[in-house]
Amino acid sequence: MVLWLGLWLSNDYLATLLTLSVGAIVLSVLIIALAAEAIEPTKVPRKYFWVMAISILTPLLAAGIYAWLFGGKLNFMEKPF
Repeated sequence: MVLWLGLWLSNDYLATLLTLSVGAIVLSVLIIALAAEAIEPTKVPRKYFWVMAISILTPLLAAGIYAWLFGGKLNFMEKPF
């Protein structure tokens, strides 16, 4: 969480891209793993699924904290091209 908040505070553009990318990839892997687990139970420990869920929620929570602190304004959206 500290690393994500640091990234958000230093470069909100990169943090936005990474939050969306990492979140989408990990969510896809988690959905596929849960579907495979539902079809045929494996010896994958439950901790794996919890770590994957935390890996999705942590960047989203950091983004929420950043948005709350700065009133939802992203610096890269305000700069003219």
